[in-house]
Amino acid sequence: MQEDFLHYIWKHKKFRFNNLKTTTAKSIVVTSVGQHNFNSGPDFFNAKIKIGEQLWAGNVEIHINSSDWFLHSHEQDKTYDNVILHVVWEDDTEVFRKDNTAIPTLQLKDVVDVSMLNNYEKLFAKQNKWINCENDFASTDNFILSNWLERLYFERLERKSKTIKTLLDASKNDWESVLFKMLTKNFGLKVNGESFFSLAQSIDFSLIRKTQSNPQVLEALLFGQAGLLEKDVEDAYYSGLTDEYEFLKQKFGIKNNQVLPLQFFRLRPPNFPTIRLSQLANLYSKHQNLFSKVIELNKLEDFYELFKVSTSEFWKTHYTFQKESKSSTKTLSKSFVDLLLINTILPIKFSYAKQKGEEVDSEIIKLATAIASEKNNIISAFNNLKKVSKSSLDAQALIQLKTEYCDKNKCLKCAVGNQFLNR
Repeated sequence: MQEDFLHYIWKHKKFRFNNLKTTTAKSIVVTSVGQHNFNSGPDFFNAKIKIGEQLWAGNVEIHINSSDWFLHSHEQDKTYDNVILHVVWEDDTEVFRKDNTAIPTLQLKDVVDVSMLNNYEKLFAKQNKWINCENDFASTDNFILSNWLERLYFERLERKSKTIKTLLDASKNDWESVLFKMLTKNFGLKVNGESFFSLAQSIDFSLIRKTQSNPQVLEALLFGQAGLLEKDVEDAYYSGLTDEYEFLKQKFGIKNNQVLPLQFFRLRPPNFPTIRLSQLANLYSKHQNLFSKVIELNKLEDFYELFKVSTSEFWKTHYTFQKESKSSTKTLSKSFVDLLLINTILPIKFSYAKQKGEEVDSEIIKLATAIASEKNNIISAFNNLKKVSKSSLDAQALIQLKTEYCDKNKCLKCAVGNQFLNR
């Protein structure tokens, strides 16, 4: 048993209230369980409890055994002098204040239903399970699960907004710059995401503004910063990019020594960094004020239109500088745009509205539910338990659930875990 379980029982009043008594047979009437304290000090502040004929206002401390009071050296800490009730699973010793008055004790094992204890032990049983509740996840009430996933989705957006806030502060509130860095990272996908992000970080966005009217100049800047113009290649296009990049380096004093190496290995050719950087350059050449357009749009089809870009002419017959390939128009696919929306556009919209004090939750929910669910190991595993991921909102929420709750055994803070415990 963990103390977290006892905190849960006390906080949510999951015990029999009628005829509560201390271990010395004094009556207990709980008016308020108090405020849960997640820092040092007693577990609950400002509780209101009538013990016998006296109404007390003060703190509550919770332990598995009452002797844990001494194990944790609370008798030496004046912070615990105003504890009005000691709540324990089992009372194995009496606890006194500094003035030698006994602290009233409530023994929970006498007032907690056996079914809840059994459910708790089953949930946290040491077994080789993917998640603690995998045997019962399928029976989760659909209404409870739907509401919980929506809340988890916004939790995930909140987490992503912290990264955006850091970038915003570093750019002195330049939202266009933040969008460029986030988009560039996600153009690199999982394999080259960090490399693309380091590339974006290496360029002051003012230089993007100065070069974006000419797609080849912007390509030269991106390819050069990425370290892709450092070989001897006999080609007019390559030579033009190299000359242009050398000119930019001299004129603006730019360096690329902090950019992480790019990877081609195990990538499908359409995801080669050469193709993605050319598409990114063409996107920014096509749209001079991309951030304002992103904020303005609220329909999925409009975003597909906004990101309808391809590579420059050279890349229609190439995937690398050295080798020619069959001609094809390499546009951004809808599935790729979906990833940009999930990982960049919706977090940016959420963060911008948050900064402005505006309400866009319904707009974001509408967009997130219109985008198809991602496919990855986490989503597949949940869908094998219960067909639950129908959209990107569900998928992102399930990733949040697995990484922030299931993996960390936070079942007591999870709506699914709560439903199981209270059966």
